[in-house]
Amino acid sequence: MAVGKIREKFIIAGIEEYSRRLRPYLKLEIREGTEEKIPRHPSPGQVERILAIEGRSLLNLLPSTAYVVALDREGQMFSSEELAKWLGELVLRGYNQIAFLIGGTLGLSPEVLARAHFKLSFSRFTFPHQLMRLLLLEQLYRACKIQRGEPYHW
Repeated sequence: MAVGKIREKFIIAGIEEYSRRLRPYLKLEIREGTEEKIPRHPSPGQVERILAIEGRSLLNLLPSTAYVVALDREGQMFSSEELAKWLGELVLRGYNQIAFLIGGTLGLSPEVLARAHFKLSFSRFTFPHQLMRLLLLEQLYRACKIQRGEPYHW
């Protein structure tokens, strides 16, 4: 689940490609929440309001039984192999729905972060939230390949 719609054609093409590649491994559903317009120099109150609106939108999309993973720069980092192992352990523990949440330009609201079972970081870098969707799908595909012992080459 992510805030906003993807506009860039090259990102859409990448998302479509990795969605296609993931089909043999898992059921993938991408849900898009509300993305609020951000003023050029938002006040702290405006930032709080925007985060709250986007956060409620994401929370409303969540299946009630999902294990919730918030993508957050302050979260835990994994190697691709560690991510594959961690995801496999979640499945063994009985989680058949894992919801990854990607915030908008301002990130995720405190309410969303509090709802998350786990916070995952891809890097201490800041990535555009639209590109983050593509990066997440690529890493999920890589994790599936690793779990099955299949080669992953370009």
